[in-house]
Amino acid sequence: MRYTKLFLIFPFFLLIKQSIATATELDRAFIEHFAKAYLTDQFPSTEEERVRISVSHLDPRINIKPCKIPLTANIPEKIRAINVNIKISCDESVPWKIYLSAKVEITKAVLVATTTISKGDKLDESNIELAYMAINRIRGDKLTDKNIVFGAKAKKRIARGRTISKQSICLICKGDIVTIIASSNSFSIKTRGIALSSGNINEQIKVKNSRSNKIITARVKTINQVVINL
Repeated sequence: MRYTKLFLIFPFFLLIKQSIATATELDRAFIEHFAKAYLTDQFPSTEEERVRISVSHLDPRINIKPCKIPLTANIPEKIRAINVNIKISCDESVPWKIYLSAKVEITKAVLVATTTISKGDKLDESNIELAYMAINRIRGDKLTDKNIVFGAKAKKRIARGRTISKQSICLICKGDIVTIIASSNSFSIKTRGIALSSGNINEQIKVKNSRSNKIITARVKTINQVVINL
């Protein structure tokens, strides 16, 4: 029995392993349960992603024969939809197989706007929330941690219900007054500066030192704070 891959809303193919079950007398409920258990094993829910699986009922006209060896299950086709066909097989000397259709819906927790956010508005509990959205509706690198974006400002208008991405916000925006922390293993000093470009956490931006008027490259640490290593 060969292994197959399944493309299911993800930008890559998942390797599908076979499932087996031993049964000599089978009925429709057993087959349907076996198919759902197989999919649940292949697509487990996580803290970030929720998976909902539904298996269609077998046609009552189908005659299910006994099987004296373990059943196997796999998904024999590569598809680009949430609807899948599962093949349940009995590989005895007189083999048989049954196909069931199923739906695998995967949602991921992402930050979305609960109201329209205007350019320059700060993000907080009043205008963003964590919501689960279907994977196929998510485009690009969306943010999932409230703690990272609270206090950030919108770089452009964000409509209600839209996801929050790095491209739509800045922890430090061009023109912001920032604290520059210069540190080494032995000491650390602070001074003020003006951001000459926008950035998010761990990104590098240009900053003008207000005391010396020198332009430096610093890394965004948090809201209105940048660091440089001496």
